[in-house]
Amino acid sequence: MANAERTATTVWEGDLAHGSGVLSLKSGAAPDLPVTWASRTERSDGKTSPEELIAAAHASCFSMALSHELAQAGNAPERLDVSATVTLSMDDGPKDGCPISGALKGNLEITVDAQLADG
Repeated sequence: MANAERTATTVWEGDLAHGSGVLSLKSGAAPDLPVTWASRTERSDGKTSPEELIAAAHASCFSMALSHELAQAGNAPERLDVSATVTLSMDDGPKDGCPISGALKGNLEITVDAQLADG
């Protein structure tokens, strides 16, 4: 199987506390998304954050992987409802640079709470 490469870009203007950015997905699958420090730490106000994007990526990836594993075991699911929550720890995150970079290096904790619903 060939490698899949996807690209996203962000243009940021201003300092951390007062600045803002626009995140663009090269695929065009979603419109440009505004991002601010406040959307990460206080309120989203219609803006996204790196943590929300990681949660979205994890929920979709996990649902695909689980669907595949269940189908391989002879139990193809009719529907999977998957949610993911990513927490930015203000205790140790920002002082070490970009916490998302740390997560991508394997510095994270993942827990799963699964429930089987009888259809």
